[in-house]
Amino acid sequence: MIGFFCNVMLALAWVALSGSFTAMNFFVGFGFGFLALMALQGQVSVLDGYAKRIGRCIAFVGYFVIALFKANFRVAYDVATPVWYMKPGVIGLPLEARTDTEIMFLSSLISLTPGTLSLDVSDDRKVLYIHAMFLQDEEALRNELKDLEARLLGIMR
Repeated sequence: MIGFFCNVMLALAWVALSGSFTAMNFFVGFGFGFLALMALQGQVSVLDGYAKRIGRCIAFVGYFVIALFKANFRVAYDVATPVWYMKPGVIGLPLEARTDTEIMFLSSLISLTPGTLSLDVSDDRKVLYIHAMFLQDEEALRNELKDLEARLLGIMR
């Protein structure tokens, strides 16, 4: 997170020094800041692995946008057709995430996806309870959510 914060600060410095306050100029500054931080990550210990994390973050955003599209389509199809295919239920998802921040991001992403809603976390923070609109195959849903968790932890750790 420190590397990302430094990258944003470098991008803002680029925007301020260039005098052009546009989104495109910010992204150009972000790119140059990324290159600078990538060159410095060998000398500054807090930046170790930053270049890899940004690539994983971009891949995660692409993955999540596709998952959102699929979930939106599935819910819209179920609402628009006369036959309802939903089979709602609650499952417990064993967590690999340990910190409050990791659990919060995971539960937020699950709740953002149409058809799923994070309900609660167990007291020992090892199980996340989720309401699913389509629970025909519990194991497939659990595997899908574990994949989301693994990708999220890949960019947070």
